[in-house]
Amino acid sequence: MTDRFELRRQDFRLDEDQQAVREGFGDFFTKQVPSSLVRDAEPLGFDADLWQRVVAMGATAMALPEAVGGDDATLVDLVLVAEELGKVVAPVPLVSHVVASRLLARAGGADELVAAAAAGERVVTLALQPVGGTNRQLVPDAAVARDVVAWSAEGLTLHTLAEPAAHVPNQGSTPLAWFDPAAGERTVLVSGPDAEQRFRSAVAEWKLLTAAALVGIADSALHLGVEFAKTRRTLGVAIGALQGVAFPLADVVTEISGARNLVHKAAWYATHEPQTRPDLPLAALVQAAHAATEAAWVSAHTQGGLGFTVEADISLFFLRAKGWSVLGGDPGSDRRQIAAALLRTF
Repeated sequence: MTDRFELRRQDFRLDEDQQAVREGFGDFFTKQVPSSLVRDAEPLGFDADLWQRVVAMGATAMALPEAVGGDDATLVDLVLVAEELGKVVAPVPLVSHVVASRLLARAGGADELVAAAAAGERVVTLALQPVGGTNRQLVPDAAVARDVVAWSAEGLTLHTLAEPAAHVPNQGSTPLAWFDPAAGERTVLVSGPDAEQRFRSAVAEWKLLTAAALVGIADSALHLGVEFAKTRRTLGVAIGALQGVAFPLADVVTEISGARNLVHKAAWYATHEPQTRPDLPLAALVQAAHAATEAAWVSAHTQGGLGFTVEADISLFFLRAKGWSVLGGDPGSDRRQIAAALLRTF
């Protein structure tokens, strides 16, 4: 008799509740985030009114434990939300915020902050690289967050600043900023080996949710290219009928399908067997980044001269596909970690 988890290792279809999560947030983001709102939020990449509407949808609290007012949603649910966010490149710091909030809730000792984060009253973020001495690092969403969770030899620490750091302009139009570990108040939450493990798990969650958002970017970029190919005509036929246009678009469909499946597989393992395949979130990010950049590139070329103008909506997805892919650091490092993990299985 096949173990039910053995079957789920191969079958990552969504159940009815998960379908409802995807459809609900899909409708919300489609209606609430037109491309004009995304453009108006540049270059910071944050819209305060939209953030409050996202909070009202329950996105900031859904994956927190019930003990702190959350709904105990899983990473599978979160990747569905993140993908819908990516489809409209919504200018809100949801990925960093939910990952840092979950880490704070698991670490304990910051109940008031977790409650404020769940209510969207305080934006929190995560320093993705270990902190060493006074060396500063670029941290996603630190330009809108006063609270940064970091890890160093001292342990897992919470850094609270008087105000968010100055925004660093970037290609992806995200609230990126330099984080100085010596600034602000510092509170040690967890020390010892457990602190590092919690930090590594949180970074993996961030990369997984970012991968899901990149899948969303890829999906919308493909849609823009396909719709253009269906309506633009040459020599009496739609350009989509030409092999030189249709085949690259079809290749992108395959890229996106593989990336989405890998994201869902990584989310399932991270939820049910987090120690079994630690390479999957990294692999998901690498594949999703490739799918997003390829989809945006092909779509821009499909639209010809229009696709290379900043006025075209594909430019929003092209820039974010490139910019969001590298927020977590050097993709080459992720590839090396994936290779090392796979070699250890032989």
